[in-house]
Amino acid sequence: MSGSPPDERDPGQPESEPPAPGPEPSPDGPGSPAAGEERGLEAVPAAPADPGERIAALEREVGELKDRLLRRRAEFENYRRRAEREGARAAEDGAAELIRELLPAIDDLERALLAPGGDAVREGVELIYKNLTGTLKGRGLEALDPRGSGFDPELHEAVAHEPAPGVDPGTVVEVFQKGYLFKERLLRPALVKVAAESGASEDAEPVH
Repeated sequence: MSGSPPDERDPGQPESEPPAPGPEPSPDGPGSPAAGEERGLEAVPAAPADPGERIAALEREVGELKDRLLRRRAEFENYRRRAEREGARAAEDGAAELIRELLPAIDDLERALLAPGGDAVREGVELIYKNLTGTLKGRGLEALDPRGSGFDPELHEAVAHEPAPGVDPGTVVEVFQKGYLFKERLLRPALVKVAAESGASEDAEPVH
């Protein structure tokens, strides 16, 4: 007798259930067209700024950098000049102090030339005096011998006053010690006697 074949499954084995249907693909899932469109939008760079605005911004930046550079250059130039002035002033101060210490030696040589002595000794002293004063003069030393000129309180120190016939009052009539300038800087004032008006005391206070 024909018919369907007998079920050979073990009567004790439970029947398998059909597989559950999987989740339907989301329209926004990785494989969805919408996801591709989103990824495509993210990859698109931002639109460039207006070229005119960008150029203007760059020009402003360049101008600021130039201005900053000019300021730095001016500051450095001022610093360089100030350093040069301070260095020159320090060197001049040192030279002035050294020459001031040599002035007593020049005074001694001048007194030695006025003293009686042999020709050989005098010639030697005169040679030393000329060499020393010539060298210092070349460095900027200037002697002040104001005999016959008007008294200048900035350059002279009056140690005596007395009337001098035929000489205007205030005129230097005698120099006791020369004064000296170094590059227009007073190293030592000249010690002088000044002509006074007739009847003035010879013991007047020195004028500084």
